[in-house]
Amino acid sequence: APLNGKSVSNPANCTTMDNKFNTPNPPSFPSDMNGQQEQQPSSSANDEEAPTAPEVNQWTTLMADGTNAAIHRPGKEMTIEEGMEILYNDLRDMADHDNDQVELYWDRIMPTVSYLGTDNVAKIKNALRVAYRAHRGQMRKSGEPFIIHPVEVALLLSELKMDAETVMSGLLHDTVEDTDLTFTQVEAMFGKTVKAIVEGETKVSKLPKLAFNGYADEQAENLRQMFVAMTEDYRIIIVKLADRLHNMRTLRHMKPAKQQKISRETLDIFAPLAHRMGIWQFKSELEDTSFMYLYPKQYKDLNRRLRRHQTKFRETLDKSQEVLRRTLESDPTLREQSTSVTVCGRTKELYSLWHKMETRGEASLNQIADVVALRVILEPRKENEDDDENDTDRGVWLCYHVLGLVQHLPGFQPVPTRVKDY
Repeated sequence: APLNGKSVSNPANCTTMDNKFNTPNPPSFPSDMNGQQEQQPSSSANDEEAPTAPEVNQWTTLMADGTNAAIHRPGKEMTIEEGMEILYNDLRDMADHDNDQVELYWDRIMPTVSYLGTDNVAKIKNALRVAYRAHRGQMRKSGEPFIIHPVEVALLLSELKMDAETVMSGLLHDTVEDTDLTFTQVEAMFGKTVKAIVEGETKVSKLPKLAFNGYADEQAENLRQMFVAMTEDYRIIIVKLADRLHNMRTLRHMKPAKQQKISRETLDIFAPLAHRMGIWQFKSELEDTSFMYLYPKQYKDLNRRLRRHQTKFRETLDKSQEVLRRTLESDPTLREQSTSVTVCGRTKELYSLWHKMETRGEASLNQIADVVALRVILEPRKENEDDDENDTDRGVWLCYHVLGLVQHLPGFQPVPTRVKDY
């Protein structure tokens, strides 16, 4: 999906025809999107305004409040000059050991942000230094230094090829709420955009806490809608999703009750948000990790069944991928149209598979047609400078052409009643 106006490069770990269609490790792919339009509430007969849900009222109040009210820290306002003086004194206070630690973390971050250019890379390193100094001495439940968390969030954001402001915000996202750093200092050091993203992330972090225990599906949908509607910059949501993903990766250090609560919240609110944002790799991992904590018995059982069929699934993917490769390489139409073809193999994610089986009442994996699947992505190349690279008609025509080739692959029996045309 386009992020920052740019496409994420090879998000599915695909192989191309130029790479001989090597089958990659099973990547994360999205389940089918429903695409249904949400129903608008009908007005009552007497046109009286329906009462607003309590969580909507609380969230609206929070978003309207000032920053200090949101983080419950009154009296922290200061001038820019005062803030910068304190910040520079804090950075000068760092010992040799602190600087060595910063360099170790930077060794991990630097290779992943080189696409942003020299000036932005220098700004990101400054953000790392500020985050390290602000969180110095803080520890996570795992016993690790707290700074590991914002570093991992920044790494997740750089994997998405986000801009420098978003990566810096990932490093700084917990500083104002959990340390003495202020938004005034963040803005003075890194600019208004970073300050706005960090402030937005700080506020939206309060959103799930407004939900009632055991909230209904409608309330979860209210929360998701408010999350999107009341964040002025989509990057706020992406930073929050990266924050939640790393927290889910370290959830084993929490007590069981907390694991259940956070996993339910993730499955109901954050995974659907990642789906809507088009960040499939986040969505899949958020769902599968939540599934593991919410339904451990079902998770282990399904995982064990998949492993038993692993050899068969791999052989099926390899065989079908090779047949498809030969068919597409030898097709004269694709050659004439100078089309780049990418083929990806994937195994359905655990939660998506379990949910499909539960919904359909299926007990056997053999009844699920897309446990493994291939995806073909076409990218028509421009033959000359006057060609429109966004020629939708040409792209759609080529897709249907390949669909026809797939329906007649040698050695495979077509199932016309199962074709879905989106």
